[in-house]
Formats: sequence, C-alpha cells, structure tokens
Amino acid sequence: MQQRREFIKRALLVGLASGTVSLSAKPTPKPGPVPKIAALKPKRLAAGQTIGLVAPSSGSYDNESVYYARDILRSFGFKVKEGKNLYQRRGYLAGEDKLRAADVNAMFADQSVDAIFCLRGGYGSPRILPYLDYNLIRKNPKVIIGFSDVTALLNAIYAKTGLITFHGVNASQSFSEYTLKSFKDVLFNPMADTTIAVPPPFEVKEGRAERSNRLTVITPGVATGKLIGGNLSLMVKLVGTPYEPDYRGKILFLEDVREEPYKMDGMLTHLKLAGRLDQVSGIAFGKCSKCVSDGNTLSMEQVLLDHLEPLGVPTITGLMIGHIKDKSTIPVGLEARLDTNVGGIKILESAVT
Repeated sequence: MQQRREFIKRALLVGLASGTVSLSAKPTPKPGPVPKIAALKPKRLAAGQTIGLVAPSSGSYDNESVYYARDILRSFGFKVKEGKNLYQRRGYLAGEDKLRAADVNAMFADQSVDAIFCLRGGYGSPRILPYLDYNLIRKNPKVIIGFSDVTALLNAIYAKTGLITFHGVNASQSFSEYTLKSFKDVLFNPMADTTIAVPPPFEVKEGRAERSNRLTVITPGVATGKLIGGNLSLMVKLVGTPYEPDYRGKILFLEDVREEPYKMDGMLTHLKLAGRLDQVSGIAFGKCSKCVSDGNTLSMEQVLLDHLEPLGVPTITGLMIGHIKDKSTIPVGLEARLDTNVGGIKILESAVT
C-alpha cells in the first residue's frame, strides 16, 4: 500500500512538472455553433382527410372514451382510422411497447392516412422510442399531435427526422373556442407571423382584474430560435438519450401538472446541471397546473425565479401552454420569436405546407 501511494505521488509530481496535470479546473467549453437543419413540414389539415388515431402512452379507461375521441375528430369532417392496437390495455399502458410503436409506424406508412392524433397522455411514450422507424417517418411526413406524456414522442421524432411535430390537443378532449382557434390557425389556415400562446382577452372593469391568466416577465427581451419542449418531466427523461433534441439556440417551452414545487425544482436543477438551460436562447413557461404543496415549501414563483432568472435570456411565464382548457398548438421544431413585450410566441413561418 505504501509503495502504491509513493507511485501515485511521483506520477502526480511528474504530471505537474510537465504541464499535463492541472490542479485548477478548466472552464467548461462554450456550446458549438447551432446546426442548420431544414424543417420537414407536413401538409395542412382539411376536412375530408383521414386521421390515424393511436395510443402511444396510456390507454383509455373504457371503450366509450375512444368512441368520444373518434366523434371529436369526425366533428371536423375527418374520417378516422383506428390503430390496430388502440383498444389494448396493460395496466397504465395502452398495450405492449412494440405494439404501440407498431401503430405509430403503421400510420406513417399508410398512404391513406393524412395525419396522426394521439388518444391521450398518461405514461409510456418514452418506452416506444427505440421501436419507431425514423427513416420511414422521415419519408412520410405527416402532422402528429398530442401533449403531456406525448412530449417525448414529439421531440424524439423532431430530433431524429427534422419533422415538425405539434404540442397541442389530444383527441380525447373537447376544444374550447380559444383551443379551436389556435389549432386551426396553425394547422388548417397557417400564416407566417402568427402569434400564439397569448392569454385570451379579458375585459378589465372597475374592481375587476385578470387572475387566472397572468403573465410574468422574468427577464425582458426578444429571442429567436426553433421551438422545442412540452412537459418538463418528459424533457428531463430525454436528457442524455439518442432521442433528445438539441437545445443550442432553441426557445424552450415548458409546462407540467400535479408536481409539487420541490419536484419542479429538482427537474429544473437536472436540466441546469446537464447544461441544457445554458444553451437556450429564451424560455416560454406555460402553466404548472395543480402544482401546489402544503407545509414548508418554496412557492412555484420562487422556484422559477431561482432557476430561470440567472440565465439572462428572455423569459416569460404564464403562457397558454399546459394541462388547461384554453390550450395553444405549438409547432415543435419551427422557427419562432419570443418577445416578452408582446407576451406570446410568434411563429415566423408556416408550420405546414
């Protein structure tokens, strides 16, 4: 043991003398240039198209929930093609991983299917990522839309193929007037320079002020970049995997539900320690619905300030993104501008062809 210590000591002294060993930590290298990847855009939605309905995460609680989702899609004048395994259930999953992935692959491969809607979130989409055929998806670009647990699927497809995906409604929910307008503005009648995620109009009267949809500017300014993000807990699950999107120069949008402040703190800490938050050009935080805790805790406001203010990039919270009635459709991978003075996200080009 003494001989081993002497050997290590001599090796360290030699290293210092030769300059190959440093006792001071080297600064972390700055992120490299942002790679230029052309966006792969799907075709726009229109009445008469056929929609593939799949369940990449959790399944329905009963068959009637699937029938309801089918009726929602038909209300737009769509025809609906159900995934082969849509009615499968395996505990908290909508069937075996390979079967759920097979439905997604099949809908992209099917030339009669124009777009793909996810039934619901829940849990499970990260489990199917290794079984998706990304070359097939790249060759058959289509709208795919969902939110919550579907975040992993949307960002993985964008990261692996360049296809613009859509963080928006799941098929099993009804559309408020706000949600419907955002959905159609982005996917049916798209235009460049469309501003999304702005709170709905509120009429201020004597003794009356907006309470539910308040915007808070953490760091003022204007940021441009492609949009990535969605549910925070799912973005954290992708860190370090082959399915994680590149954060460099991106506008990161986030939301979550039923997470106590200390859990949100932990997830934001993870993104910070992994170097991801230091790479973004701006942050658009939506809603953290039902994210409350009793007892000795930091407020959600303080958690966000602790993590986002030191970044020094344009940051705003309270946008219409999340597990909420009035929900915006956000194109993952599309070039956008975040202007804290405007209080919304401006998409700078059409998200669909």
